[in-house]
Amino acid sequence: MPSLNGHGPKRAILYARVSTDEQARSGYSLAQQMEALRDYASREGYEVLEEVSDPGQSGASLERPGMDRVRDLVQAGEVSVVLAQDRDRFAREPAYLYILKKEFEEHGCALRALNSRGDDTPEGELTDGILDQLGRYERAKVAERSRRGKHRAASEGKVITAQSVPYGYRYISKGKAVVPDEAELRTVRRIFESVAAGTSLYKVKQSLDEEGVPTPSRKAKFWSQTYLKKLIMQDAYRPHAHEELAALVSTDVAAGLDPNHSYGVLWYGRQRHHLGQRAENGPNGRIYRKTKKSISVDRERWIAVPVPDAGIPREVVDAARERVKNNKRPAKTGKRAFWELSGGVARCGHCGRALTCVWTGTKEKPRFYYRCNTRFMHGPEGCGHLKNHRAEMIEDAVWREVSSLLKEPERLRTGVERYIEQERHGSGDVEHEMRLWAKQLADVEAKRYRYQDMAAEGLIDFDELRSKLGALRADRRTAARELEVLSARAERLASLKLEMDTLIGAYADKASRGLDLYTPDDKHAAYRALGVTYLAYQDKPPALTIEAIRSNTETPC
Repeated sequence: MPSLNGHGPKRAILYARVSTDEQARSGYSLAQQMEALRDYASREGYEVLEEVSDPGQSGASLERPGMDRVRDLVQAGEVSVVLAQDRDRFAREPAYLYILKKEFEEHGCALRALNSRGDDTPEGELTDGILDQLGRYERAKVAERSRRGKHRAASEGKVITAQSVPYGYRYISKGKAVVPDEAELRTVRRIFESVAAGTSLYKVKQSLDEEGVPTPSRKAKFWSQTYLKKLIMQDAYRPHAHEELAALVSTDVAAGLDPNHSYGVLWYGRQRHHLGQRAENGPNGRIYRKTKKSISVDRERWIAVPVPDAGIPREVVDAARERVKNNKRPAKTGKRAFWELSGGVARCGHCGRALTCVWTGTKEKPRFYYRCNTRFMHGPEGCGHLKNHRAEMIEDAVWREVSSLLKEPERLRTGVERYIEQERHGSGDVEHEMRLWAKQLADVEAKRYRYQDMAAEGLIDFDELRSKLGALRADRRTAARELEVLSARAERLASLKLEMDTLIGAYADKASRGLDLYTPDDKHAAYRALGVTYLAYQDKPPALTIEAIRSNTETPC
């Protein structure tokens, strides 16, 4: 549609975004942004069609509920401009800003931020582009300074705010430390003493629930056996003598501890987390799910932070740990402890659906299977895969293949490096292709300006101009789409390379100490981390794919 700017009522959408849950809960940042946008719209004579906000949403992705709403409104037409306080409110990545700008221009709508320094000329766009890159660099530096600051604070014996405080302690911001919560610690001591004396985790859980002892989480109404085991295995409750702790912390931290007291240990940096978000099609439209990928860090890189002694004798702690160390994960269904290939690791080779876990027989002699449930859900027109696959057989087959890989960390490392290299150069250098598509977008814009100048000088008529601009719009859409795909691919490869050494070290170290240390839960985590997919078929051998090394092998079942 033609632009309404200067030729009709000026209609605006106001957009605000905050990137953290803390900002979202306070509402201060959103309110401040909206107030500034309303003042600007009033001064410039804009009619505000709608105010859209994205609380707690990252600008690293375009998949945001509020931004989807803005894009839908612009596509519907009659929007002159979308306003935001800063350019990085639209997106943190310059490529995403470019995509939004060109998408909105096709509907006669401008993308404008109150901190923009340029105008609609090529020189103005260049100025804004440079500012976007500088902003991206500054944000990267801030994130790195924050990470290093937390690392330094933990090395100085301070508790990091973002770190979860163990049950029985509470955080005090002054001094960045934790202090005992005696009411909760009495419950902790009771748990250790009961388990050390031979009481099962289930009996302890049942007793706590019956007495109405509050759980550590406000969301949980009842205690869980899984949490009780994790609590018992925490070093915060195990007393460490001053000499023992001095070997774990720096000299300065050790000097500040009382040599006549013992301390617990709170570990910082045990895992690295990558937070993201993905959009899915739900029954009532798009839904957004937060994603979190955690990678274990080598123990040598953990940082010990001393905490006050919980008052539990060391022999009690060790006795309780000994009793629960071989406990398996409690069954969710009451029929089987854990399904190693659940969650999409095992899939139907015909329709691609994740296999469902089922059981038959009696409680005394149950038999466990994986099967494709499409036929049972959708009838004869569904998938024709009717075979039930014995759980023990295919789980053993998958573990044999993966465990052989875990015993050879160098083979795994080589495979991951080859995979990254193939992804980067197999279908063309990602960075090189991004530069080419960005150049093509710039060429399209340059041609558009030249055609407009030619029309203004009477060298071509408006029908010719309309035809040429229509062809350019198609080229622009193609280039913008390719740039968005390549940007996502480059981000995925960078993330995989960053996590490679940590992932390989964590799993290979455990494998070298003995594969019997792997619980079913550990195996499942290894499969997910390595990108294992087991494809089961009705009438032919299964296929096992390990994404980390891009290997496809025929596995007997």
